Amino acid sequence: MNRREALKSVVLMMGGTMVGANVILTGCAPEKQIEGLEFSEEELAYMDEIGEAIIPETDTPGAKAAGIGSFMAMMVKDTYTEEQQKSFINGLNSLKSDFKSETGTAFMDATVAERTAFLNQLNKKAMQQNTEENSGSNYILMIKDLTLLGYFTSEVGATQALRYIETPGRYDPCTDYNKGDKAWAI
Repeated sequence: MNRREALKSVVLMMGGTMVGANVILTGCAPEKQIEGLEFSEEELAYMDEIGEAIIPETDTPGAKAAGIGSFMAMMVKDTYTEEQQKSFINGLNSLKSDFKSETGTAFMDATVAERTAFLNQLNKKAMQQNTEENSGSNYILMIKDLTLLGYFTSEVGATQALRYIETPGRYDPCTDYNKGDKAWAI
């Protein structure tokens, strides 16, 4: 199974609710996108750190090890409409400025605990609001969706955070679950 097929499977399991899902399912790029959209190395590192705050390194590698910043950039550039791209970019800038104004520290200089607390607060606010596609707080949900999708479809996420059998030898219709077992990779 290649990465595109894995993404299609994940999107279908999520009910196609992810932003950009229509592009993954149809294989066509949106008609209207930002021309020449590129992310700098600094922005990729920033997105890596956001992803790492969402899925930190524990006994398994975190989102940064999966190269989540590059994944987010690719998805936003290739699958999002112009409106969604603007919302994502404005959200990254808003996150950066809001974090600095609230904590007095730049996001990149903050501790993991400070970053996580701030992102949890943003997520809670976004979940409480009636978040529509164009809502200003929607960007945190975009970031979270991209982080989860990118991490669990990466080699690191699928083989180290999930249970993975490359080529299963048989079908086991009923497998006992033991507390603490990892979920299965697709």
